[in-house]
Amino acid sequence: MSLYLDNAATTPVRPEVVEAMAPYLTRWFGNPSSHHEVGEAAASALEDARARVAAILGMRTGDIVFTSGGTESNNTAIKGLVLGSGRRHLITTAIEHESVLASADYLARLHGVDVTYAPVDETGTLSPDALADALRDDTALVSVGYANNEVGTVQDAAALAAVAKARGVPLHLDAVQAAGWLPLAGLGADAITIAGHKIGAPKGTGILAVRGRLPLEPLLHGGGQERGRRSGTPDVAGAVAIATALTLAEAERETEAAVAVRQRDAFVAGVLAGVPGARLTGHPVHRLPATASFVFPGVNGETVLLELERRGIVSSSGSACAAGSDEASHVLLALGIDPDDARTAVRFTFPHRMTQNLDAVAIAVAEAVTAVGSRG
Repeated sequence: MSLYLDNAATTPVRPEVVEAMAPYLTRWFGNPSSHHEVGEAAASALEDARARVAAILGMRTGDIVFTSGGTESNNTAIKGLVLGSGRRHLITTAIEHESVLASADYLARLHGVDVTYAPVDETGTLSPDALADALRDDTALVSVGYANNEVGTVQDAAALAAVAKARGVPLHLDAVQAAGWLPLAGLGADAITIAGHKIGAPKGTGILAVRGRLPLEPLLHGGGQERGRRSGTPDVAGAVAIATALTLAEAERETEAAVAVRQRDAFVAGVLAGVPGARLTGHPVHRLPATASFVFPGVNGETVLLELERRGIVSSSGSACAAGSDEASHVLLALGIDPDDARTAVRFTFPHRMTQNLDAVAIAVAEAVTAVGSRG
């Protein structure tokens, strides 16, 4: 099997997660709203999962909503908090995930919400001063990615939260890429998004944490499950799975992040030394421990990916949600990178418990870029 270095796109389900969720797919399969033994066992497991997530995020159990993934959580947070606020101004940035940008566009088109895209610098960093300049008296919400999914830049979430709080505006953090690598508690955020399949849980599992004092207009209406914030029969097995994965990831986070940073920095140095003209994208220091993203001017990024796969290395050109598009990455364009150079992007995202020698991977990258370049 190829060496898989596309973990920002998705990760394998951890064996411990499969084991934890299995009883709620079989023996204790009940509807947690049912008042009998099977249903009450499911309800108990659901609330235990909720309590574990709340403890990790430093929030209350009633703040935790289980969803189908990061896209639903982002949509619910942004649309729900803006529409529930009675205000009509949203602040985000141009480098966010498509689910954030599309939600902002929806609010602008159908609800007359004024959207401000606060500027980021060439590293993808949103400064507290830039956020302060964008805030208005009618601002309903600030929605920012804690860590960027393409270039790995990490925002100073606590500083941004403090600026927003000083003006009475809630902050939503898209922490899909940050979970398992960065601290999630004590940031001052009012809403947090997590996707299970980025941390070793199945696809189709997600978390939206929203502080209970905030009015949230639900996207899904029906039986009033999840305290009225997301109607529909809860996926108990999925909730157990993502709570288990998050618990495991948090327990390992500091150790794994320290190892990943050392491996990442050595890999970056190897690639930059081996590929003349290569450039690291994103912040050189404040970036995810396991993300290294480059542009290789003069070669086609997708062709480099094919050449790497021939050498047994699987990676990506950026967001999996935009895979197959001929358009240059909106993230790289927002960082001021030339469109032609943006099309040469390649992103490497490493797993937890990385055991492979990345020196050999850096050499393979240099060989792949050289091979593609030699073909003109």
